[in-house]
Amino acid sequence: MKILKKIAVATALFAAAGAAPAQGPKPLEMIAFGGGGNWPVWAAQEKGLFAKNGIAVKLSFTPNSVEQIRNLMNGTYDLGTTAYDNVAAYQEGQGETELPIQPDLFAFMGGYSGSLRFVTQPDIKTYAALKGKTVGVDAATTGFAFLLYKLAALNGLSSGDYKIERLGGTPARVQAMMEGRIAGTMVSSPSEILPESKGYTRLGDTTPTFGPYQASVGVARRSWAAKNGDQLVAFIRSYAAAMDWAYQPSNRDEAVSIYLKNLPKVPRPVAEKSYDVMFAGNEGFQKKAKLDLEGARTVLKLRSEFAKPQKNLTDPTKYIDETYYRKALQ
Repeated sequence: MKILKKIAVATALFAAAGAAPAQGPKPLEMIAFGGGGNWPVWAAQEKGLFAKNGIAVKLSFTPNSVEQIRNLMNGTYDLGTTAYDNVAAYQEGQGETELPIQPDLFAFMGGYSGSLRFVTQPDIKTYAALKGKTVGVDAATTGFAFLLYKLAALNGLSSGDYKIERLGGTPARVQAMMEGRIAGTMVSSPSEILPESKGYTRLGDTTPTFGPYQASVGVARRSWAAKNGDQLVAFIRSYAAAMDWAYQPSNRDEAVSIYLKNLPKVPRPVAEKSYDVMFAGNEGFQKKAKLDLEGARTVLKLRSEFAKPQKNLTDPTKYIDETYYRKALQ
């Protein structure tokens, strides 16, 4: 009887264990700016590509680059997407804020190239009309602010001709512009499409003016990547596969639906145009998430001109490690 009782208890315990929900992998904590730049992540989640590669990803949004970099460095987040300029800035001690420890950030893949527009109020049709006005930036010394400064300078404006207001990421800046609180801002695609459809002015454009420009990249700490290389490889592989999927014309409608699922307030025609902007032409999302070294050099050229303390930065590979990327695409 005792043996039967033990067998019954063991069977019950086994059944209970079998009934317990399976524990999936601990999600990678990802921090990014809000908006359509997250399209490949949403596609990877929706199409099960992260799960296929044995990982889960929890995507959170940052209000600004300062908070993003701080929270990457303190370990709140594992990885993210940010401006390539942010990576170089903080590694060179030129960031918007001081960090309590020496950063070890690096870019591990590309995100999107170019696709940055200087958009202004409908009544502002010239750079001269910006005199005395306020323009919005995420941060004054990093990100895409130097593009704005250079565009203004090329069109006859000095830094004293306009005011700068720090407002955080693109969604917050676009909202401030459309509420009339600022005269204009640099906008990362596809967030320019809605205001432009309402008559806002595209006063400047990155690629025609500067040529290749590496805008967004994947970013992580070198110390984290050294301990979690397999997960980083799996992330890159999933992200690149999502990019491949979204680039297929036959998947356009489904890709647009995924976009609208995550940005439900966007009208469908705007979402459809967003697809055409980001997945066609010589700018937008980078196929295979491949970094553009020429575009990275453009970033460093602007940083060399405007950043303080001034440094002559010429080597884009200093802030890049494609070891994990190459392994992911093998």
